[in-house]
Amino acid sequence: MLDDLPASQITLYSILIFLFLENLINLYLTRRQIYVYQTSKDVPLELQGVMGKDTFEKARLYGLDKANFEVFKLLVCDIAISSIELYSGFIAMVWARATVLTAKLGMNIDSEIQVSIMFLVLINIIGTFKDMPFKIYSTFVLEDKHGFNKQTPGFFVKDQIKSFLLGQILSVPIVSAIVYIVQIGGDYFFIWLWAFMGVVSLVLITVYPVYIAPLFDKFRPLEEGKLKTSIENLAASLKFPLGKLFVVEGSKRSAHSNAYFTGLFGAKRIVLFDTLLINKGLSDDTDLTDDEKGKGCEDQEVLAVLAHELGHWKLGHIRKNIIIMQVQMFLLFIAFSQLFKYSPLYQAVGFPENVQPILIGFLVIAMYILAPYNTLISFGMTVLSRRFEYQADEFANGLGYSEDLGKALVKLNIDNLGFPVYDWMYSTWNHSHPTLLQRLERLKTLQRKDR
Repeated sequence: MLDDLPASQITLYSILIFLFLENLINLYLTRRQIYVYQTSKDVPLELQGVMGKDTFEKARLYGLDKANFEVFKLLVCDIAISSIELYSGFIAMVWARATVLTAKLGMNIDSEIQVSIMFLVLINIIGTFKDMPFKIYSTFVLEDKHGFNKQTPGFFVKDQIKSFLLGQILSVPIVSAIVYIVQIGGDYFFIWLWAFMGVVSLVLITVYPVYIAPLFDKFRPLEEGKLKTSIENLAASLKFPLGKLFVVEGSKRSAHSNAYFTGLFGAKRIVLFDTLLINKGLSDDTDLTDDEKGKGCEDQEVLAVLAHELGHWKLGHIRKNIIIMQVQMFLLFIAFSQLFKYSPLYQAVGFPENVQPILIGFLVIAMYILAPYNTLISFGMTVLSRRFEYQADEFANGLGYSEDLGKALVKLNIDNLGFPVYDWMYSTWNHSHPTLLQRLERLKTLQRKDR
């Protein structure tokens, strides 16, 4: 029966079947976690005394609402809308519209680069409007209901506009260069493409914290005091090239808290969320709400969190991830170079014969043809990430921060209403970090070994 179908239809049906199966797996795993939310009513023994019954219940309801929303998005976006778009030739329709608009604007429709730019802008506009109802619901209904949203509608709108404009400013020249390199690069264009994208990714990683992140959040130097001195001493003891210490005013966007460091070359910067320090006099909000009181971490707990983060640096996790990313990118471009002239790929998404835009070929191959491979790699990276997290915890333990790290993990989990109980299959597939209970158990094991 399949022998009677044209190659383009076989390709389309294969894409649709895999996407459906992948989403079905995600749906099944999420339903398993929903069952955990519905049936877990008691605080785990490991957290009794540090996590109250009321907080546990709030976290349970927050997780349940997020999981139900995740199911809704899976059904509507990832299954229904994506299948309709693929089957109806939506991508080809947008390309045709981009060609018309290119001509109307007096641009050259014979220039694949110019039509590709117009297509990119159009598909991004459509994607923005398609995602907007879900973003609005997530921010102003779900997050607001559970006390995390701090954005006003005006702040949200400005954020979305800035994100969209920045996305176009960055993506238009990159896509133009990709099309141009493929056009002039000959049989081995994938090498030049890989070299170009490697440079671009490293530049973006370097530029983002200095020039892009401040467009969305306000950063200010960490005030002089005991905490700053302690962080500087910790960095110096590890020979970490600390440049600056910043506090980011994340509380204007969300009540969630975090800490991280940035920078690839030379001096690096450590960034603390003001919500992490909200009760230490380091937040601009002097009048704390009832929900904010008691949140945040003590100095030693902040240091423990940073010891974990610096462990990632000391153990070379960032470097290893970058190398893996570059290898994956190289393999992607090799696959693209071998497949992008195969006409049925384009016909499968609605293009007529002999119309094979480079950008479309790249999108179809990267997003659909390599989807099974991408899924396996994504799972592999999730497993690796969890291993890295355990190693960073062990590094912090070696510096004597095991007990404080455990306290900080519990506090951050409570402050962020993280639910501590997870279905093992759901967690294994989705979580890049071990669960709170897994990390606490590992820290206790490390402490017992050190005695």
